[in-house]
Amino acid sequence: MNFIISGKNIEVTEGIRAAIEEKLGRLDKYLADDIDIIVTLSVQKERQKIEVTIPMKGHIIRAEQDSADMYVSIDLVIDILERQIRRYKTRLMSKKYEGAGLKQEFIDKDEDVDDDEIRIIRSKKFAIKPMDVEEACIQMDLLGHNFFVFRNADTFEVNVVYKRKGNTYGLIEPEF
Repeated sequence: MNFIISGKNIEVTEGIRAAIEEKLGRLDKYLADDIDIIVTLSVQKERQKIEVTIPMKGHIIRAEQDSADMYVSIDLVIDILERQIRRYKTRLMSKKYEGAGLKQEFIDKDEDVDDDEIRIIRSKKFAIKPMDVEEACIQMDLLGHNFFVFRNADTFEVNVVYKRKGNTYGLIEPEF
């Protein structure tokens, strides 16, 4: 595994780097040796945040955690990543895909993972009317949702607006 560690508003010390490599080294039993693990550390208002991204063939495994202590954040993010890797394995096994980025012995190992099945319990259809981004954000707030799908009046493409932390919004636009 190759670690790419960077920091925003924080200096990545050797102690933090060693802790990250040791803790994320636990993922070695799951991941192939040539996998890159991208780690970004940041500090904002006394919150120590770690973001870990693992690009795999066709998929991205990503987790982030924050706490008052960076070492606690590192421990918390490991549990999330292990759970996501197990889910990814279960999905690969159920679809009989090749183990894109996972070690073969981990794929061959039989585990009981009960919460990994994707179940769609509700389907909904609705008309998408053209509107600008600000109007879509207002409509989302009025509905009390965390995201809203709409047709952008400027580009006539289907877009999604969503709520982010800190009372901000995000926009997802298709790229062709």
